[in-house]
Amino acid sequence: MPCQELVELVSDYLEGALSPVDRARFEAHIRQCEGCTHYLEQIRLTIRLAGRLTAESMSQEARDTLLRAFHDWRSTS
Repeated sequence: MPCQELVELVSDYLEGALSPVDRARFEAHIRQCEGCTHYLEQIRLTIRLAGRLTAESMSQEARDTLLRAFHDWRSTS
């Protein structure tokens, strides 16, 4: 599995949505690729940290920055 394919499948992997064959290919790649292993851990950490955020725990400036970023992202997709 090339690194680009792994990046495209990481969400499905973490959600347990890959077929057994694709999961095995994904895990074989992770065992051999330090960069992709690091990327997978970054995504796991991001999910863990984002799950702790609440609107009340963020400053108004941080909320506004995120809203602008997502608005801009949607506009270009």
